[in-house]
Amino acid sequence: MRKIITSIMAILVIILILFGAQRYLSSKTGTNVSSDKVLNLYNWGDYIDPALLKKFTKETGYRVSYETFDSNEAMYTKIKQGGTSYDLAVPSDYMIQKMKREKLLLPIDHARLTGIGNYDNRFLNQSFDKNNRYSLPYFWGTLGIIYNDKYVNAKDIQHWDDLWSPQFKNQIMLVDSARDGLAIPLITQNKSVNDKSRADLAAAQAKLRTLMPNIKAIVADEIKMYMAQNEASIAVTYSGEAAEALNNNKHLHYIVPSEGSNLWFDNIVMPKTAKHKAAAYAFINFISEPKNAAQNAEYIGYATPNKKAVALLPKAIRDDKQFYPNSQTVSHLQVYDDLGQTWTERYNDAFLEFKMTQR
Repeated sequence: MRKIITSIMAILVIILILFGAQRYLSSKTGTNVSSDKVLNLYNWGDYIDPALLKKFTKETGYRVSYETFDSNEAMYTKIKQGGTSYDLAVPSDYMIQKMKREKLLLPIDHARLTGIGNYDNRFLNQSFDKNNRYSLPYFWGTLGIIYNDKYVNAKDIQHWDDLWSPQFKNQIMLVDSARDGLAIPLITQNKSVNDKSRADLAAAQAKLRTLMPNIKAIVADEIKMYMAQNEASIAVTYSGEAAEALNNNKHLHYIVPSEGSNLWFDNIVMPKTAKHKAAAYAFINFISEPKNAAQNAEYIGYATPNKKAVALLPKAIRDDKQFYPNSQTVSHLQVYDDLGQTWTERYNDAFLEFKMTQR
């Protein structure tokens, strides 16, 4: 009998050890959890200062379970499936519009917000979420051009049409994105980046095809690494990626053509499956505090929409017109709308056909 009891006790001890190990691994890997004192946050990778997560927990008592995604589409699919209950997520503009339409988001109660007055009015009330009923801006940025002054004179690359110059043959890296790739010729032809005309899209595709002799590569996140390593003279990419590249190469510069470009937003939303609303509002208010938003912006390198936070940034950052352009430049920028399935497929097909002409 004693041996049986001893064996049972040993088994119980092993079970307790394994359970404890599982809980520990869950906390370390960001596995979604449902404890009342937790915030389940779904965000892009490396898109918040880890020190802020620790500070939030210390100030509020809510432990953060942090999971990441690498595309809006992956985030959308997981939230739509509903198997995991996230309290907050950070999708981009057009995806917010889509998620709203499909009733995947909860409205935000502005009466529970303490920091909405800290935001720059230019970045509120956007077309994808009028009156910010479902979202609040987290970071914003632009689509623009990086150039290396070792190989390119600034005066030669100020506008989108300059990309077509014969002097840049086989020198340009283009971000691998249908919307961004086609936005460039659409803008040069005085069309909307959300154009839904077959003729306009065909004309944009035709013009983009004539850029191919100047294209060195069509790539994604690698652009910042390649440009930092002097692998190309010019690149078309996002301001946040450009900021990282510029930090690693003093010869790089970033410009937003004055005729216009894309203005993108990543906003905080509350998925309809959120279970910890008190924690969600606590985090929104926490990250809306100017000192926290400034710390986050300085760590990430992207532009904060928090006007009071901008005032706290080092002068070299807040006065950098490459990443904090003036109101005149911002007024010429366009936000992507959700095109719907049919037109999204048409844009994707047009860009794929363009890529297939690459030698």
